[in-house]
Amino acid sequence: MLSFFKQKKNRSNPQQPKEEIYAHKQKKNRSDPQQPKEEIYAQKSSVMIDFSLSKNLEDIKRITGNSPDIVIRKVKIGDQAKTDAAVLFVKGLVDSRAVDEFFIESIMKSNHLQEKRTPEDLMGLITDEVIPLGQAQSMRNQEEIVDSLMAGNTLILIDGIDEVLTAGTQGGEKRAIQEPTTHISIRGSKEGFTETNETNIAMVRRIIKSPDLWVESMTIGQVTKTDVSIMYLKGVAKEDIVQEVRTRLNRIDIDGILESGYVEQLIEDQTMTPFPTIDNTERPDMVAANLLEGRIAILINGTPFVLLVPALFVGFFQTIEDYSSRVDIANGLRFLRVLAFFISLVGPALYVAATTFHQEMIPTQLVFIIAAQREAVPFPAVVEALIMELTFEILREAGLRLPKAIGSTVSIVGALVIGQAAVQAGIVSPAMVIVVSVTAIASFATPAYGMAISARLIRFAFIISAATFGFFGLILAFFLMIVHLCGLRSFGVPYMSPFAPFSPSDFKETFFRRPLWAMNERPRMAVGKNVTRQGENQKPQPPLSREMIMTDQKEGDTHES
Repeated sequence: MLSFFKQKKNRSNPQQPKEEIYAHKQKKNRSDPQQPKEEIYAQKSSVMIDFSLSKNLEDIKRITGNSPDIVIRKVKIGDQAKTDAAVLFVKGLVDSRAVDEFFIESIMKSNHLQEKRTPEDLMGLITDEVIPLGQAQSMRNQEEIVDSLMAGNTLILIDGIDEVLTAGTQGGEKRAIQEPTTHISIRGSKEGFTETNETNIAMVRRIIKSPDLWVESMTIGQVTKTDVSIMYLKGVAKEDIVQEVRTRLNRIDIDGILESGYVEQLIEDQTMTPFPTIDNTERPDMVAANLLEGRIAILINGTPFVLLVPALFVGFFQTIEDYSSRVDIANGLRFLRVLAFFISLVGPALYVAATTFHQEMIPTQLVFIIAAQREAVPFPAVVEALIMELTFEILREAGLRLPKAIGSTVSIVGALVIGQAAVQAGIVSPAMVIVVSVTAIASFATPAYGMAISARLIRFAFIISAATFGFFGLILAFFLMIVHLCGLRSFGVPYMSPFAPFSPSDFKETFFRRPLWAMNERPRMAVGKNVTRQGENQKPQPPLSREMIMTDQKEGDTHES
């Protein structure tokens, strides 16, 4: 009874401005963050469409501001074309061919609609026989109808029916599948995600053709109404983590989601940390590999970057190519990445501490060379390091913002010219230029951009610590960083797993990996009930092949004799 009076009250004033309606709804929905979702949906469903076609069209025009890109095509259907109807869609958001052939032509040329029928019968015929589209459904809620129109669907309104038929005709211009630009692969798939969720989900399903690959969808954003999808392997992903992902996404109340970084900042465990606790990628094969290990993918419409949770510290030094290469090569490359990350963290700080407090640790010949170089430099080593680091960071940022054709050239040439000029002017020493250059190059060896940029930020804290207390300050800063890392969580999973807490079963898949034939179980920190990855006795048996060759050779010798 209460909902009936609400509907009557809303219909009594059809001229109420759209801004007041939506402002009132948003204000009411946001007044209580703990308000149950059922109440919010009940409030949104209070305004229903009318039986009059003209009134419904006027309401849609008023809500959308009579925008010129919203096409309203009026047609006549029924016995002797006496029933008024209208087809609505947004130009650029729909597949024009599907609208023309499956909607307008089908309605105009259908013989079933020319017979004498009631408006309700016409709606049923259009749904069941005339429109050959699988995603057709009927709606009555005014806001849901407008949202469906803005999402790229096509609407059919018939005079005398308080119901609208909506069908999925999303289309328009889309970016084609291309090679990823941020995650380059030497050996592996060359496909990268696009900005469309349907395409991205299909790309992952082409890799994992299992019915256990489940997808859940929702809409986030009061204004943008962005489609967000959760993808996971049922039985492999831990159900507690899946439920936590659902809860955090449903808790988001924001006007708009423009990129996956918005969602990342709103669902992460710790906000005050320079380290990324949520991974991201634009490679379908990397998403598939993480799904097979029990992780969950979050796809946001409008961006090619897919979020992966939970994320561990060791995972940011692993690439999909590590499993396509032999184990010795993969382990060597992983060790090189970890070493490069350590250099990018403490390279300049080690130089500052050694030249300022611990000259006795430097070989005598090198001490004389460094002292001779620094004789004309007016600044202490810490000021040198800060000047050069800031200069390199400015050049790196400028190279990213400039056009692609000249960005890399400006970064390289600018670094060479400025470094040489700074040495000749006596502002910095040649040794400092070498140290900062090696540090900058080492930072590029980290596969994950989020982890690499974290190292660039923490590097300044290490430099200041080394300039204050020497190696003791450097050790203290490193110890505090380890303590901070051990306290981080990613959707409840310890960030430093399997080191802290120590897990012997998962320790074999960290900075070094086991041979592929020995990886019988998945990592247990994020996996559910299905722990088994492969069967036993997967190790190749080369002695068997050698025995076959020796047997063939002996048989050949017997035949010759």
